[in-house]
Amino acid sequence: MKKLVITVTLNPALDKTVTIDGLEVGGLNRVNDIRSDAGGKGINVAKVLKGFHEEVTAVGYIGGHTGKLILERLEQEDIRHSFTETLAETRMNLKVVDSNVQVTTEINERGGTVSEPERTLFHEALHLLLEEAYILVLGGSVPPGIESSEYALLIESARSKGVKTILDADGDALRYGLKAGPDVIKPNIHELEQLVGATLATEQEIVRAARQLIAEGTHWVIVSMGGEGSVAVSKDEAIRARPFSIKPESTVGAGDSMVAAIASSLIHGRSLTETLRWATAAGSVTASKPGTQVCGPEEVIARLQDVGITSIEV
Repeated sequence: MKKLVITVTLNPALDKTVTIDGLEVGGLNRVNDIRSDAGGKGINVAKVLKGFHEEVTAVGYIGGHTGKLILERLEQEDIRHSFTETLAETRMNLKVVDSNVQVTTEINERGGTVSEPERTLFHEALHLLLEEAYILVLGGSVPPGIESSEYALLIESARSKGVKTILDADGDALRYGLKAGPDVIKPNIHELEQLVGATLATEQEIVRAARQLIAEGTHWVIVSMGGEGSVAVSKDEAIRARPFSIKPESTVGAGDSMVAAIASSLIHGRSLTETLRWATAAGSVTASKPGTQVCGPEEVIARLQDVGITSIEV
């Protein structure tokens, strides 16, 4: 059986994380700690999957000096990659962690423009890789030069090869991608509200909104709600997961850890309930770690039974 997961990051970044004691807007802030990591949703998912001992390849667009630094980081972490090179410089994102209140402020660059010939090369390379794949994970923003409908095209390409798809995007990229019928989507509660154009105050409202999306073609909708846990919905099931208590250190990578756990669960044939349990535990463990550190499999397994699971009656 094929087990390869391909993670797509169309707009990767070098994540520069600085830690300070008390962010003073408009004043002088002195940095206590600084680090740089390869970033972007797909890359973050690949990191977690590598730690879970799954077979994974990271793909997307990469360019310039920043791009070279990202590839160096991936090679240091022994993550297989096959990026398409661009003339445009890959972006850099700044994350400012205020250690006094454990709040992270993110400042993200837009990203360089991808040309049509570069896009063609990427599609040709991905087409070949999909022959080996079981799951395609699509996540994050779309760079200039790429239409919001791009994820929909990639989902259709994957389906033609019998490859399952997981989509974690927002705005128009999510809206268009949903029309192509991804197997799983993982919006956070705010992204789901934007998608359906309504405030969702109860579990039942979340389930009804998710089933609107399922009627459009997706199979599972897994909604993350930060410290409140998560909700998983299929055509026949609706489940709430409540996380164990943690001391939150950083939200960076928590959602991507959930996506990685979902992909791993699909590989191992877990039920919707067990998938939600794994995803919630993975996101919570990562949120308990400082900076850009992510969960490991042993840590997640140790906390699985601490996740509270209940059915939602609609």
